[in-house]
Amino acid sequence: MKIETTPLSGVIVITPNRFSDDRGFFSESYSAQALAAQGVTIPFVQDNHSFSRAVGTVRGLHFQAPPHAQDKLVRCGRGALFDVAVDIRRGSPTYGQWFGTTLSFENGRQLLVPAGFAHGFVTLEPDTEIIYKCSDYYARETEGAIRWDDPDIGIDWGDVAAPVLSDKDAVAPALADLDTPFTYEG
Repeated sequence: MKIETTPLSGVIVITPNRFSDDRGFFSESYSAQALAAQGVTIPFVQDNHSFSRAVGTVRGLHFQAPPHAQDKLVRCGRGALFDVAVDIRRGSPTYGQWFGTTLSFENGRQLLVPAGFAHGFVTLEPDTEIIYKCSDYYARETEGAIRWDDPDIGIDWGDVAAPVLSDKDAVAPALADLDTPFTYEG
């Protein structure tokens, strides 16, 4: 397993090994033991699977607040997506900054998005599937969102001329209006 750090502390890119032959490939997409050897020890309790039909579908930027904050390990099961984490930890030296990377079926990459970061993505291919592990269970009363196209964050989503959004994401507040429930613990 290859682990790459990013400019945002705690956000990492994981690329599992693939063993290919003329039939296709085999990959161990998750191993608690292998990740622990790299210093990642998160007890995941729930797997989520999302399917988006159209290119340009934007989901996010979402988070769950304490006491049900979630670490997420995100991968693409089919298609391709641009995946983003935004630091929303009060007092963080990278507060409001973002990191994004392309996750696809082809590249097998995964993004670890720790609690204290908002998460979102845009689909780059039709019929894209995203699969992610969560460290806590879904709790509607703790869910939050910030605007996906907030100019103060300035995410470069690529060419998203007519994004496909949920009603909730279309009216999410700006980061400046967020009373963040997270605090940076250096």
